[in-house]
Amino acid sequence: MKRSRFTESQIVSILKEADAGAKIKDLCRKHGISDATYYNWKAKYGGMSTSDLRRLKETEAELSQYKKMYAELAHENYALKDLIEKKL
Repeated sequence: MKRSRFTESQIVSILKEADAGAKIKDLCRKHGISDATYYNWKAKYGGMSTSDLRRLKETEAELSQYKKMYAELAHENYALKDLIEKKL
C-alpha cells in the first residue's frame, strides 16, 4: 500500500481547517491534494481528534496481537488433533 505524504495528525488538522470555514477548493490547492482525497479523508477521519487517532492505532495494534495469538493457538490445536487421530 502506498504511504501517504501526510501524517494522520496533519490530515485531522486539514479537516479542522475546513470545519473552521475555509473553502474546500482553496484548502486542497494550498495542501496539494485533490477534492477526492479530501472527501476520502473526511469519510475516514471526520470528527476525530488526535487523541482519538492515537487510541485507534493502539486498538488496532492490540487487535493485531490478538489475531497472531489466535493463529498460533489454532495451529497448535490442529497439530494436537492430528497427533491424537494418528494414535487412535
